[in-house]
Amino acid sequence: MLSVPQWIDLGLWGLFLASFLAATVLPFSSEAILAAMVLGPWSSWALWAVASLGNWAGGMSSYGIGRIGELDRVARWLRADPAKAEHWRVRLARHGSWAALLCWVPVVGDPIAIALGLGRAPLLPVSLLMFLGKAARYAVITALLR
Repeated sequence: MLSVPQWIDLGLWGLFLASFLAATVLPFSSEAILAAMVLGPWSSWALWAVASLGNWAGGMSSYGIGRIGELDRVARWLRADPAKAEHWRVRLARHGSWAALLCWVPVVGDPIAIALGLGRAPLLPVSLLMFLGKAARYAVITALLR
């Protein structure tokens, strides 16, 4: 894996990719890269926009995995207990697309996105709400670091 300086050398593309990976089931965090870039020549707005879009795209890829997959297959691929996966799918179905606002939360955000896909939550509301949640998170992080 690349070091923080190597990610920074990739510029905004590096931040986009780091933010994308951070929103998947891969164990990755974009905060250190964003924090280091805030100290550089980049505009806060550009950093916020790129990190938000990258993280949203990664979250939507997790939603897509759930959407095209079947519960048993996705649970097996993620090494999750199928009964727990079904429990979360049903639980999130009660809250509908609004649960997408929480896809930014570390550890549980990725399973929420996958469960929303498995539950066939509507694409447009999930997409918009997921972006709002992730963009708000990066707005707070960027503001605190500036």
